[in-house]
Amino acid sequence: MFSIAIHGGAGTLARAELGADRERQYRGGLAAALNAGRSVLERGGTSLEAVVRAVVMLEDNPLFNAGRGAVFTHDGGNELDAAVMDGSTLAAGAVCGVCHIKNPIELARAVMQYSDYVMLSGLGAEEFALSRGIPLVPRSYFHTEERWRQLQRVQSGDAESSALTLSHLGTVGAVALDLAGTLAAGTSTGGITGKRYNRIGDSPIIGAGTYADNRCCAVSATGHGEVFIRAAVAHDICARIRFGGRSLADAAREVVRDELAALRGEGGVIAIGRGGEIAMEFNSEGMFRASVRCGEEPQIAIYDSP
Repeated sequence: MFSIAIHGGAGTLARAELGADRERQYRGGLAAALNAGRSVLERGGTSLEAVVRAVVMLEDNPLFNAGRGAVFTHDGGNELDAAVMDGSTLAAGAVCGVCHIKNPIELARAVMQYSDYVMLSGLGAEEFALSRGIPLVPRSYFHTEERWRQLQRVQSGDAESSALTLSHLGTVGAVALDLAGTLAAGTSTGGITGKRYNRIGDSPIIGAGTYADNRCCAVSATGHGEVFIRAAVAHDICARIRFGGRSLADAAREVVRDELAALRGEGGVIAIGRGGEIAMEFNSEGMFRASVRCGEEPQIAIYDSP
């Protein structure tokens, strides 16, 4: 049995703003990433490899707020964060505030596998990347006209641009269970449009936006990062299963619908249990998501209903 689920962000997804053509593009991007991860699992690859492969595909797609499509900071730059975790060993790696890394998820994996640390930031993370033979890319690599226009709208004081809308969302993530029964999770993001002071969200923080433990589940989150940090969302879901005997579906629903809502936090999670069951819970208007289990047809969705 293997399973994999991916997400491309959650938030206010007005159908009129998305449009039919753009919706097809997003669905195509999700399908490509899901297929990339599934192919790894089908040939007996590890869940970690599948997660990284799927997230790389999303990082390379400028539709999503990660890698190539990262949003701009207040100062007109790009600061990227990512994390991965192996459920069999609880090994984890994360990077935050990097500005010249094409695929932050690959650097996060390198931190996990080849360093004595869990999280590296900024210039230090990029120095480590060079030591591992991971090349740096110029800042211009991340420049897309759509993201630049979004920053201009935020800086102009557009009230709607301050909400968690399509202009902001797109944090990506993946969770997987491989044929050996190992769980893994990974998350990557460009943060929030117009962010200041080297702000870091939940994505690279183990236990907040990313967590995996073979004793319970693997989780990747997306949404209002500050609230996800305060609620330790990813670990809370795992703890409810491991110590509270909750099902994956119940744990995800309770945390997203109750705990997050009580803190006025908007967003969602994807999660996979040790038996291959999948939960994709969100309290926003929509969440870009896709999943597939061994022997079943892929599921791709954006809204609660077609």
